[in-house]
Amino acid sequence: MKEKMKIAVVGCGRFSPFFVPLFKADPIVEEVYVCDKRRERAEKFAKDFDVKIIDTYEEILESKEINAVAVFTQRFTHGEMVIRALKAGKHVYSSVPCAVKVEEIKEIARLVEETRLTYSMGETGFYRAPACFLRKEFEKGTFGRFTYAEAQYNHDIRNMEQSFRSSGGEDWKKFAGIPPFFYPSHSTSMILSAMPGVYAKRVVALGFKGSERTDIYGTDGQNDYDNPFSNETMLLELSNGGIARVSENRCVGWVAPETYITQFYGDSAGYEFSVARHSLSRWNPEDDHKILMKDVTDQIQPKSVYDLITNDYNDAIQQIATGVGWYDAAPVQPTDRIPKEYAGIHNGHNGTHHFLIDDFCRAYETGKLSPTNIWAVARYNIPGLIAHESALAGGIPMEIPDLGNPPEDWEVLSWDKR
Repeated sequence: MKEKMKIAVVGCGRFSPFFVPLFKADPIVEEVYVCDKRRERAEKFAKDFDVKIIDTYEEILESKEINAVAVFTQRFTHGEMVIRALKAGKHVYSSVPCAVKVEEIKEIARLVEETRLTYSMGETGFYRAPACFLRKEFEKGTFGRFTYAEAQYNHDIRNMEQSFRSSGGEDWKKFAGIPPFFYPSHSTSMILSAMPGVYAKRVVALGFKGSERTDIYGTDGQNDYDNPFSNETMLLELSNGGIARVSENRCVGWVAPETYITQFYGDSAGYEFSVARHSLSRWNPEDDHKILMKDVTDQIQPKSVYDLITNDYNDAIQQIATGVGWYDAAPVQPTDRIPKEYAGIHNGHNGTHHFLIDDFCRAYETGKLSPTNIWAVARYNIPGLIAHESALAGGIPMEIPDLGNPPEDWEVLSWDKR
């Protein structure tokens, strides 16, 4: 029988409190530790969640007891920290993004294949209700041949300032200026995960320099990345011949939903989303010049949100903008596969947190790959890194390296059943 997981959660910031209770509750996990450079934050976690403290990342890597790490540190640190953990023989759960350098992503893939350690990235977009809906419908053949899709992550810097301040302190603006396309997977995953095996081949991208936050975005030392763009948009050529438009915006008058797929079209059907309503259209089999439209909102919105929509739409969308539905799963999401031990534990990001931790723990226990394994998430992350280069170069077309599929002898866990 495989030994139980003993995991160290690294980074006691604003995001990890959602996940420590899930690790503690999972029957595969025996012990949870926390680690933070600011001792007082780790002490608060230890008190709030009844977990142990370990002082440094170096101690974690050297520990004979700890066999897994969960990385919740600042996004530009993930690649290096994951590589060090894999080299130390640790299984790894990483928050997004995978890494901010193509070379780091390639090295993570090499180490995972060599060691057969578990790696899973916590990409919430993979389990958001629209992505689940599109995967199911695409697998059934509803859409026919894919043609075009659009997705975006709209998160104005005004709504991110507190998060950056909590980690960056007085230097938070230096970190906040990270290129939007260093964090592309919330958008790319919603399109690509609907079509297993499909990847981006080529990209053209442009960036927006007109943000009033010139103290954050610019090329004269405002940030640590020499990044002038608050918003970036890319056009992708996919391996199946389709086209996708993806935008990452940090200067935009929008609140929620911040991560969403607006359009997904095939030659036989189309999906569209607007603010709170979701629609599916298909050609009429009795008249191939006419379309049959269907509202599928009841499948994709959590019941808490759907009830609001059907009662008072204007009130509903205002409540959505303030966070209603953030914790709740939707009918289309496979909640029946979630461990009973998770019942009653806070969720988030459209009910996706439970799926992500369950995936990592099941992958560890079975030796199979998580659905958000390194080969899958490389296809979500690398297009953004190349797109940023294209935007800096004024929008020239660039080829996107692809790391291929997982090894043929390494089975991937089902995303919708145990």
